[in-house]
Order: sequence, then structure tokens, then C-alpha cells
Amino acid sequence: MAVVRYIAGRLAFLVPQIIGIVLVSFLLIKAVPGDPATLMLGPMATPQTIAELRAQLGLDKPLPVQFLIYVDKLAHGNLGTSWQTTKPVLDDLRVRFPATLELVTYGMLLALAIGIPLGVASALGKRGPLAKLGGFYGLVAGALPDFWLALILIYIFYSLLGWVASPIGRIDVTVTTPHMITGFYTIDSLLTGNWAAFRSSVHHLILPVLTLGLVNAGPILKMTQATMERTLEADFSLYGRLCGLPEKLVIRRAFRNALPSVITIVSVLYGFLIGGAVLIEIVFSWGGAGQYAVQGVLNSDFNPVLGFVIFSALFSLVVYLIVDLIYLAIDPRIRR
Repeated sequence: MAVVRYIAGRLAFLVPQIIGIVLVSFLLIKAVPGDPATLMLGPMATPQTIAELRAQLGLDKPLPVQFLIYVDKLAHGNLGTSWQTTKPVLDDLRVRFPATLELVTYGMLLALAIGIPLGVASALGKRGPLAKLGGFYGLVAGALPDFWLALILIYIFYSLLGWVASPIGRIDVTVTTPHMITGFYTIDSLLTGNWAAFRSSVHHLILPVLTLGLVNAGPILKMTQATMERTLEADFSLYGRLCGLPEKLVIRRAFRNALPSVITIVSVLYGFLIGGAVLIEIVFSWGGAGQYAVQGVLNSDFNPVLGFVIFSALFSLVVYLIVDLIYLAIDPRIRR
């Protein structure tokens, strides 16, 4: 019951958070220069035609009225239509958001595989070669532009060596895309037995995932190292050593106490990468949701931008809820 009450308390804040996010995003997007009606009709449109289209889109109404109209549509599951793709935004995001999630998820898994072991090793040997390597890597990863690293990797592994697939899209144009189940090409191709699509999607994932993993492993490494050093020097670790506990057990308990900080930085990075990976999507022509939203901003196509913000906000809130549940599992003090 304590767990149920804890989850219910978190869920109670979801609705006001979503309303606040939609309101702030709506106001910020409306502040962007540009008239959607003019862009939709082109430079040859007459003022009368533009005025008619603005009235049809509701752009001639006061800003509070526009917001209420948008919220009413949103309550009915209508995110509007993109004038660029001429499709409902909800349909576009159903295809594009899983593409971004697939890229970000695999990139974060690689970052965890690099950052946590190297961070723990650096904390155990403060003055050893691994600690120096971890410090240097964390410094470089924090200052390295992800799009620059992506271009370097493309030049080396595609242009020079030819070891990977062309950096265009999620799958080869000659391969049939798998039937959409989860939206992750790697998973959908396995579920449908489309081995050609699986191989092609994996080849296309290598470079963008490597880029995101190498760049985002730095913060995870630094957080893991700092928290492990602190917990290894804490009183409970010193007391355990004095009592004769094996060093492996002391390290394991120290790592468990360091996990909340590591999980926190991972959840923040994961939520940030949903929109922060847009440069990687552009470099690799990924066709994800971030690239879709940026094109909406550049062309004053506001519905895709708002739709992306809402999807990202809901996803981030779900991630933070999952993190809270993980906290419950690893920290018994929260259950009291």
C-alpha cells in the first residue's frame, strides 16, 4: 500500500505538469517570427487569400482563445495537421518518435556499458592508469561536439574503410522495412523474421549509436566515479572493512549506495537526448522526431513542434516515474 500511495502521489502531478508544459510551449512557439498562412500559400498569394486562411486556421483570434481551441483539440486526441507533410501530426509522430527512441535507447545502453565500469574502476584505483584514462576521457567527452564526432566516424569507417552502411536513413532503400509493431526496426525485424531488415538496421545503427554512446558516457563516468569514491570512504564502508568483510562485499554495497545518483544522471540524459540528438538525426538523415520538430520551427509549422513537445514531455514524465520506482527498489528508506 505504501508503494501504491507513492505512485499515486507521483501520478497526481502529471496533469498539471502537462498543462504547464503545453502552455509554456504554446506561448514560446507563438513568439517565433513567421506567418504560417503566408508560408503555406507562397509569395504570390493575395492579402485576401492569406486573411481567409488565417481565419480558417484560427490565427486571427486572440492568443488565449487560440490556446483554448488547441487544448480542446488536444483533449480529443487531435494534435493538428502538418502543412509540410499534409498528414496528421499524431500519425507522423507514431512513425518518427520510435525512430528517435531506438537511436537514443541503444546509444544510452552503450554509454552505460562504457561509463559505469570505467567509473567504478577509476574510483577503485585513484592514482592508477584507469583513473587517469577515466579523467581524460570524461574531459574529452564533455567537450566533444557530437555532430563533429559523427562526421569523423563517417569519414573513417564509411568513406575510408567502408566497414559500415551509408549514413542515410535507418535501413537500406533496397530492403523492405519490417512490419511496424514497436517502431524499433531491430526488434520488429526479429519479431517478423525479416533477417535482411535486421542486418541492415543494425549496420545503420552502428555509427549514430557509437557517437551518442561515446559522448554521453562521459557524464555517467564522472558521476559514477565521484559517488563511488564518496561511498567507499563513507563510515559504513570503513566499518565494514574493520569488521573483516571481504573487499568485494564492501565494493558491492558502496556501488548500491551510489546507484541513485547514477540513475538520476542517466534519466536526465535519456530525457535530454530525445530532443538533443537532433543533430545526429540530421547528420545521418535519420528521420526522427527531433528532426521533424526542427523542420517545423524553421517553416513555422507549429503543430509538429507542439506535438513533439507533448510526446517528449509525456515520455520524460514516464521515465522519471520509472526512476522513482527503481529508487523504491534500491532504497528501502523511501518506502517508510
